[in-house]
Amino acid sequence: MADWLRDERIDAPARAELAAAVRLTARAMAQSAPGSSVEVRVPPFVAVQCISGPRHTRGNPPNVVETDPRTWLLLATGAMDFDSAVAAGRVSASGGRATEVGHWLPVV
Repeated sequence: MADWLRDERIDAPARAELAAAVRLTARAMAQSAPGSSVEVRVPPFVAVQCISGPRHTRGNPPNVVETDPRTWLLLATGAMDFDSAVAAGRVSASGGRATEVGHWLPVV
């Protein structure tokens, strides 16, 4: 996995390994930043709610962060900065509190 994160030309890891890494890191971040005011989505593998504040229960959440699995793992490991990823369009961060996710990265 580490080689693929350093060089995207290398074959991606097996889907099961990628899914496990994404789920583990997203859930670890949610555990570090408990709450339900921001939803972090890494399709097709995981969506977690995190960061304390008003709880969202119906419809689309007002604060959403969404990215692809490779970008998420780069963020989770500190190989990519959250603000830079948003600026580059690699992360979608909508809602007033979505950017707070950056305070909880990297996870590992």
